[in-house]
Amino acid sequence: VSTMNAKTSSVGEEEASRIGNETLGESGCLGEAKRRQVIRVAYVIAAIDLTLLFMQMGVMPVSMGALASQHISFNAGLCSFPAEFADQYGARAALILSCASGSIFFLLMSLSTNIPLLFLSRLPGMFMHGIPGAQKVITDMTTPSQRAGALGKLGLCFGVGIISGSAVGGVLSTKFGIYVPTYVGLVGSLINTLIAVVWIPSQTKPKSDHHMEENSDLFSIREILRLMKFPGVLEVFIVKVFAGLPIGLFMIMFSIISMDFFGLEAVESGYLMSYIGVLQMVVQGLVVGKLTSHCTEMTLLRLCVFVFAGVGLGMALMRTVWHYCIIAVPLVFAFSMLATITDSILTKAVPSTDTGAMLGICASVQPLTRTVGPTIGGVLYKQFGVSSFGYLQLMVNLCLLVYLMKSKIPLGEMKSQ
Repeated sequence: VSTMNAKTSSVGEEEASRIGNETLGESGCLGEAKRRQVIRVAYVIAAIDLTLLFMQMGVMPVSMGALASQHISFNAGLCSFPAEFADQYGARAALILSCASGSIFFLLMSLSTNIPLLFLSRLPGMFMHGIPGAQKVITDMTTPSQRAGALGKLGLCFGVGIISGSAVGGVLSTKFGIYVPTYVGLVGSLINTLIAVVWIPSQTKPKSDHHMEENSDLFSIREILRLMKFPGVLEVFIVKVFAGLPIGLFMIMFSIISMDFFGLEAVESGYLMSYIGVLQMVVQGLVVGKLTSHCTEMTLLRLCVFVFAGVGLGMALMRTVWHYCIIAVPLVFAFSMLATITDSILTKAVPSTDTGAMLGICASVQPLTRTVGPTIGGVLYKQFGVSSFGYLQLMVNLCLLVYLMKSKIPLGEMKSQ
């Protein structure tokens, strides 16, 4: 009788597993094929989204700083909304919202003939967060051991976006007029919306998880504080925020530094940004995935902080643009690895029902840096020079390295497969 009960229990577990797989539309090997297909589609959506983003950034006049500040402030305030929205309504709904908002944004841009309408066109940007949506799809469709490598490949999309977007935007605006890139952006956003509707499943998680998410609150500070109380989350989030902060301030001021300190013209600055984009693609495609499969995530986190400290020393001694080209190699490596590893660790540290909210909090770091960055970065550059960014980077990361070495962060050590 006990043997029969054991067999019955085993059959029941297998049936439950089969039903769970069918929430993704398939079972067994076919379910795995379906998941891989959906992940590839998420990469395509992210690549198109970033290409359109860098295309419009390249076309936007430099003098429109107020516009950029308005857009960044909105994003900082609502950056966690799309991912938390995905927790309640699904990743497809979040991606459709983001892509549809992009379509409205480019439509308003194409109709902008005065300053008030140009400011109004930035309002849909509050909901244009394709990357957090793609991250949500990937975290839902991968196992914890596969997550770091899968999230790391989004860096390839960033490289594609920064190279192709800048180039296409410049060519279109020069040869056909400044409004043509907005028309292309409108068509691209509509295509992205259609891709999300057709190829992304309505729910990328089992229905049981979805029901648990329905009680979550989209804008609850209490919920954010609750997530920070999970073991190791606050510690890793602190490292994520502060490790790259000084370099982030430098990058915000880079357009001024490239002309004033390096003596570069606009075209030469574009070449330098393309070089950074190529580095990003190489690092994400050839380095990050292999390291995550051979080293534990906490080891890689310590490595990132150590490399960031070395980058800070190099920046403090930097004198020419060629020095910066050399420093850019470990800089891009550390930035790429830090973003991938911290996102992977933090989404593993919280329940699966909270991964979207956690990704939203992670995504808010960069817009918040861009909000306060121009003021802090301007003071540092004007009062202390370029070397101040390097010395600040060195000191901050040495402190973080000591913190990581002494603290025992209670997170499971695992390698990606």
